[in-house]
Amino acid sequence: MSNDNKNAPSVLSNAFGWGAAYLLLISAPLLLLLLGEVPPGGGFWWDFAMALGFGGMAIMGVQFALTARFRRAAAPFGMDILYYFHRLVALLGVALILAHFGVLRVLYPEALGALDPREASAHMSAGRLALLLFLVLIVSSLWRKPLRLEYSTWRIMHAALATTAFLLAVVHITGVGYYTEALQKWWLWTGYTLFWALLIVYVRVLKPWRALRRPWKVAEVRPERGAAWTLALEPEGHAGIRHKPGQFGWLTLRSTPFRFQEHPFSFSGSAERSGRVEFTIKALGDFTRSIGDVQPGERAYLDAPFGVFSPDRHPDAPGYVFIAGGVGIAPIMGMLRTLADRGERRPLFLIYANKDWEGVIFREELDELTARLELCLVHVLTDPPRGWDGEHGYVDGALLERVLPPESRDYEYFLCGPMPMTAGVRRALAARGVLPTRIHAELFNMV
Repeated sequence: MSNDNKNAPSVLSNAFGWGAAYLLLISAPLLLLLLGEVPPGGGFWWDFAMALGFGGMAIMGVQFALTARFRRAAAPFGMDILYYFHRLVALLGVALILAHFGVLRVLYPEALGALDPREASAHMSAGRLALLLFLVLIVSSLWRKPLRLEYSTWRIMHAALATTAFLLAVVHITGVGYYTEALQKWWLWTGYTLFWALLIVYVRVLKPWRALRRPWKVAEVRPERGAAWTLALEPEGHAGIRHKPGQFGWLTLRSTPFRFQEHPFSFSGSAERSGRVEFTIKALGDFTRSIGDVQPGERAYLDAPFGVFSPDRHPDAPGYVFIAGGVGIAPIMGMLRTLADRGERRPLFLIYANKDWEGVIFREELDELTARLELCLVHVLTDPPRGWDGEHGYVDGALLERVLPPESRDYEYFLCGPMPMTAGVRRALAARGVLPTRIHAELFNMV
């Protein structure tokens, strides 16, 4: 049995265990509603509205745990999947809370009391304000880029909104007292509040303190094609980290770990070269455009490694196919460099899509890697130069059929690039008969 197959039951059992723990946490308030005496005179729609509110609040109460970067919890899924899940269930949680308010507004308007906070009870005003803040939280997260919210500013705003809204909602729940007068039910919401507070202490105090004790030094900043820069770090006073090819880390530059200034980037250097780590970053936003101004010797901090986007999770694959778009080559370059340092002899394919020839990051080194690896390199340009005789247009099913052999259906596929590209490639691979379990994509789109 292959190592990958041997590890599969462990990964599945861990995923099941963490999934069961999550379901227990979000269902606990509803389960406790069934214990003890049920308040009389509610009726179905009243009780349904209460269930909607408690269910939504339970989901929001566990949200912060999904982004606290617990490596054991993230290991079966990948941190990018957890962040994606965090976004989806946040929509569900706020929708349930909004439905709770909607049912009461339509069927029991008298229960809501006066809208004017000067006349309304404090706990009812707290509930309305919590709902408003939750809605602002969702809007600012889904439309951060159209609203032109800088990433670090948005993170501070996001944390402040979430914490304030949750605490106001707890004030509302305990103030209303319906279904919460029993001691065990009161302790439930007290526990959720303490859980939230301890997570904040862990993420914003304990983890930054640990990072502060393990600083890194900028060793090199070199320009790459395509308006990208490679930033190399070396550990300062400690042994550094060991990472797998394709993983990523949260990088802090020109700031302390206690501030909201960290950004996720994939490792682009070889995982076989201990100590030094490298990131290749394209100038796309406020932070990334400043990378070229960083000087060797500056201090940096790193929270890493994270991620399951790695060929090391599939050691017995007969071959690998890598499909990248633009700076999506960064984690894949880390994979190729690592495989070259290991003396890899299995068949490899790299399909690399870019706008033009001059913007192809790592263009010269990729050519060198074809001599060190059994690597078939295919460049795809949407704006090719005059006289170009290579592939042009987009990575679609017809192109895959031309460049990949029939036996590649059993290879492992790694996709990293713009979301529309990866979605289209997934469909094309499925049409070729590639199993979904063999297709792995990096989902981060955060900076």
